[in-house]
Amino acid sequence: MKYFIKTFGCQANEADSEKLASFFDSQGYKVTDDVKLANVVVINSCSVRESAENRVFGLVNNLSKKKGKKQKVIVTGCMVGSALGERKRYSLSFLKRKLPFVDEFKTIEQIIGKDKILPKYQKTDSALVPIMEGCNNFCSYCVVPYARGKEVSRCFDEVICEVKRLVDLGYKQVTLIGQNVNSYGQDLKPKKGFADLLKTIHQIDEIKKISFLTSNPWDLTDQIIKAISLPKVDHYLHLPLQSGDDQILKKMNRPYKSSDYLKLVKKIKKLIPNVKIGTDIIVGFPTETKKQFEDTLKICKEVGFDRAFVSKYSPRMGTAAYHLKDDVPPQEKKRRWNILNDLIN
Repeated sequence: MKYFIKTFGCQANEADSEKLASFFDSQGYKVTDDVKLANVVVINSCSVRESAENRVFGLVNNLSKKKGKKQKVIVTGCMVGSALGERKRYSLSFLKRKLPFVDEFKTIEQIIGKDKILPKYQKTDSALVPIMEGCNNFCSYCVVPYARGKEVSRCFDEVICEVKRLVDLGYKQVTLIGQNVNSYGQDLKPKKGFADLLKTIHQIDEIKKISFLTSNPWDLTDQIIKAISLPKVDHYLHLPLQSGDDQILKKMNRPYKSSDYLKLVKKIKKLIPNVKIGTDIIVGFPTETKKQFEDTLKICKEVGFDRAFVSKYSPRMGTAAYHLKDDVPPQEKKRRWNILNDLIN
């Protein structure tokens, strides 16, 4: 029996797929790179952007034309989380109508069960270590609180044990993964936060580099910034801006102003002079004028981002912004996307 896993999306999904691979190995399956030879095909879906969901729809529908009689297709990941989680963004029947040839829609937990599984680490240089799951922020355009559920932190000692186990396997680098690593530990008792985690891992001699994703601007505390300044912590910080205009930020339900973001960046650069900052930006959010886009452009020039994931806004079913009129024409979104992408990337 053979299995094939196709992963869409971010490093959190990659980490989930490592658990899935380990689970199927434990069940006696053998991995294959040829989807035609697989008895079980697992699609680990992403739903952060509409284009990601469309790629899943396209892949599964293509598979349906070649599907063998004994081949099972399972869809899991963020799209399924949005249908089966506590915070439903759409119904399971919606997915079944879109993907009628799929045999099972299951969450990661439903596939692997509740037993703790040592992931089948795919990378040889830096291992992915999930430290928390979910998001409680509900930005008006974002599907993550639905797809990933409420924030839940992994036990502090459990994370440290995994890092030490990775050291035994020969790893010298780790990447800590979470939808918002800054809020790690807020639900733990006794409370140990992200700064504590960075400092503790930093003390493990064999670990030479610690990276992490992703940080929200409004809860990046002075303690966390100080911990990031430690020599073994990667001085690349991904800090989503989304917009440089205060009115648009308010409509996005982002709890800061553009001036707050700039003050934070100046504070970070003062403490970590060699820091590199990446960001996420959405162009063409409902009602965004050319002047408001210019506000975003101005901040980008002032910050000097090293990298940016620029997205053209698209309405996402179930989000607060879905009810707003998508009034920026596609060609104008494309124009703004080109300007920012050329400037930063």
